[in-house]
Amino acid sequence: MARYRGRGMSSVNYPIGMNLGGDPSQALIHSNPDGKFTVSLSAIDLGQGMKQVTRQVAAETLGVPIEDVYVDTADSDTGPHDMGSFASRGTHRMGNAVIAAAREARGVLLEAAAEELEVNAADLVTDGRGNIHVKGAPSRSITVRATAQAAQFKQGKTIAGRGIFLIPLSSVDPDTGEMNPNTAFAHACLVADVEVDDETGEVTVLGMTSAYELGRVINPRMVEQQLVGGAWMGVSHALYETPEPYYPDPDHGPRDFVEYLMPGPGDTAPYSVTILERPAPDGPFGGKGPGEMCANPVLPAIANAVYNAVGVRVNDLPITPEKILRGIRANGGVKPQPRRGGGQ
Repeated sequence: MARYRGRGMSSVNYPIGMNLGGDPSQALIHSNPDGKFTVSLSAIDLGQGMKQVTRQVAAETLGVPIEDVYVDTADSDTGPHDMGSFASRGTHRMGNAVIAAAREARGVLLEAAAEELEVNAADLVTDGRGNIHVKGAPSRSITVRATAQAAQFKQGKTIAGRGIFLIPLSSVDPDTGEMNPNTAFAHACLVADVEVDDETGEVTVLGMTSAYELGRVINPRMVEQQLVGGAWMGVSHALYETPEPYYPDPDHGPRDFVEYLMPGPGDTAPYSVTILERPAPDGPFGGKGPGEMCANPVLPAIANAVYNAVGVRVNDLPITPEKILRGIRANGGVKPQPRRGGGQ
């Protein structure tokens, strides 16, 4: 019995969104009499942070405190149209729609404030703390709350905005069928170090190191958490999850989700993430988002690391102990692969 160590690398160029019917996202924003704002979306938060990111984008554009913005992702009957939470498109597509809606609502807000202060709306600024000031005369101001109440109970205005982000349809090459289905790509590179037991076929992840280029990071802490959580989702896909486990016998398969095999706290390993910011020209504040890229590069990196460790190339997932042991047997034994630059 011996344990063999291997290192594998993968790199990803990942498209953001699709171009199905223009891949539209829409948003509506309106203020309530208390000066707080509601953002209505049909984009669903699957746990990736949609609500928090759109809330930040709306507050920044409106110029109001983030705690004064509420995001409602009720349902597609009451919210404006969105293509859906898929294709890693949420931050990019919906973020742009929210910015457009917030700009329109901000324009109405400043017009209402201008009427109360008897100035030109172009001379007003927000301070991000719930106040609207006259440029160069900070003593002349009005709160966002007082402005909302004046608009709705005195001026007869609705402080609201509509936003849509629509990708122009790409032309299709009549000869090749080629088209450009997206507008932005995110990028990642990930290195995985593993240890493979040649007697049991078990793979232990020793550590991972990655670098992600995601445009501008809207919420650094959430991006880091999404990348770390997604990485262990990738480890689970690479090494554990299958509806038909045949090792060593089908009777050993799970009977329910309590017994479904997934990595637990004892299976985690050190994971280093470096985030590179290169703002996207058409992204919300330059953002693109990590989306599905959190998990995707982990799978090929681990497969390459297993090959580097014992010389077994597993081409279908998950990489189970059974497949590794069959591969070792087919190869006539363990055959560690040399690393670039020498060594094993």
